[in-house]
Amino acid sequence: MIRGFYTAAAGMLSQMRRQEMLTNNIANANTPGYKADQSSLRSFPNVLLRQMGGTIGNGLPVGEMSTGVYLQDAMPNFANGSLKATNLPTDVALMSVEVPENPETGIQGTLLFAVESPDGTVRYTRNGHFSVDALGRLTTADGHLVLSSTGQPIVLHTQDFKIDSDGRVYENGRATSKIGVFYAADPTQLVKEGNDLFTVGNNGGTLPSADGNPAIRYSISQGYLEQSNVDMEQAMTDLMMTYRTFQANQTVLKSIDHTMDLLANQVGKIG
Repeated sequence: MIRGFYTAAAGMLSQMRRQEMLTNNIANANTPGYKADQSSLRSFPNVLLRQMGGTIGNGLPVGEMSTGVYLQDAMPNFANGSLKATNLPTDVALMSVEVPENPETGIQGTLLFAVESPDGTVRYTRNGHFSVDALGRLTTADGHLVLSSTGQPIVLHTQDFKIDSDGRVYENGRATSKIGVFYAADPTQLVKEGNDLFTVGNNGGTLPSADGNPAIRYSISQGYLEQSNVDMEQAMTDLMMTYRTFQANQTVLKSIDHTMDLLANQVGKIG
């Protein structure tokens, strides 16, 4: 009976975390390049109950009992979002055309832009809503420097520039740089940091360039933004199911509490 408290509470905590994940997805449904988090519930190992009495371990088995569930770590879904035309020359959308699967995990890799934060560390993003700062450098909305395929900041010398589908930047008809596209073979190693940024593992790191990899194909569109890949209808449905499941666990918890109250105050009552 006491174990039932922990099982129901584990279910409630799992649904609370799932609700936080879903509400964050919904809140970022209009964020360019946002990748929806996804996760699943897993059960803790079951416990085998045996009849009391006799030599320990020789009692007759009663059956298995669940010890509750937990929510696995959320992993972003790196599927392409839809394109939205903005006609702004600094808006750039990166669309994966062909990216190989990781042979160890079976999960398809992903492509990202690289940016340099103010402290000099490298971060990665799919949000191509860029702008040009006072020094002519291509930056994100938060001021992070967009890096070229060689890992250097991209500096523009004119407002009249073009970006082709491979990411080459042309000024006055001459290619001056190339927007860096980098390849994460194992997306499970990417950690969300906020503001549409990712790091490689908890200690940071760098990704290899996608250039020169014959197994990778991508397309860059100037004047477009990749939209969030959040499915609003599915997210709202999942959120409602999460709320109902939380209520069900709450009802179980109340029922067990009522039973324990009867056992303590009625069954054992004298007279």
